[in-house]
Amino acid sequence: MSYRRDHRSSKSALFDGLDNLEEGGLRASSSFSHDVKEHDNGKAIESLHDRVAFLKRLTGDIHDEVESHNCMLDRMGNGMDATRGIMSGTMDRFKKAAAL
Repeated sequence: MSYRRDHRSSKSALFDGLDNLEEGGLRASSSFSHDVKEHDNGKAIESLHDRVAFLKRLTGDIHDEVESHNCMLDRMGNGMDATRGIMSGTMDRFKKAAAL
């Protein structure tokens, strides 16, 4: 029995230091994992920044296009109002000519 007890105690003494190594290994792995996550986050932030910049340019272009179309529609509306006035005057003259 004494041999077994000594064997167990020497075995546990032999592997006691392994727990610390494993913890150190986990810390190194955790640190590496943290660095990888930081790098991935950095790349994701850059990608997000690029997308936001693209969307900002796109919305600016859409705004400019809408402004251009609004100006064109305003001019067209003014032209239609002028044409309506001319047509109304012409119809009044036709009515006067038909009444004679």
